Amino acid sequence: MAKTGLFNLERHFAFYGAYHSNPINIAIHTLFVWPIFLTAILILYFTPSLFNLPPIEVSLPGNSNLVLILNLGFLGTLFYAVFYVSLDARAGSLAALLCFVCWVVSSYLANLMGFSLAWKVVLAAQLVCWTGQFIGHGVFEKRAPALLDNLSQALLMAPFFVLLEALQTFFGYEPYPGFHVAVQAEVEAEINEWKDKKQKLVS
Repeated sequence: MAKTGLFNLERHFAFYGAYHSNPINIAIHTLFVWPIFLTAILILYFTPSLFNLPPIEVSLPGNSNLVLILNLGFLGTLFYAVFYVSLDARAGSLAALLCFVCWVVSSYLANLMGFSLAWKVVLAAQLVCWTGQFIGHGVFEKRAPALLDNLSQALLMAPFFVLLEALQTFFGYEPYPGFHVAVQAEVEAEINEWKDKKQKLVS
């Protein structure tokens, strides 16, 4: 059953889908969106612990430890995870798991590299990933990214969008019967509206 308001997945997906209808642009985003999330969490690893909470140390093979800090990186991960589960319990749970995998992996990398190297790696990765996405929009989609119209929604929905798109493409998954038909109708309507506005500006 479709949800309403902030948790209306159909509306969120249609908004994002209207900016990502070209298969090559979708593939580019599928490749680059989750690395953007992971590296953003990575740099947040170096923020202070929330409420002076002690770090969690996990012993790894080879006499090394993984140090997990409950800081802004963890808080951001938790926020994304909870939001995705609230949108759709099944796909959202998978997305939440991926969020926490990114948090653990980014924590490991942060421990391994230290801040002096980590920020350089993060900067390089973000530049490559964002450049790739802008190329996808400019060359293939021929439409400005969604973040130029709604920054918060675009950044929040991007990881879940590419995951849900992949689940639909490879496994035929949909959150509820009729979801993709309804979304596709909304996407086509939004694209047609955008094309009409564009045509009026040209003429």
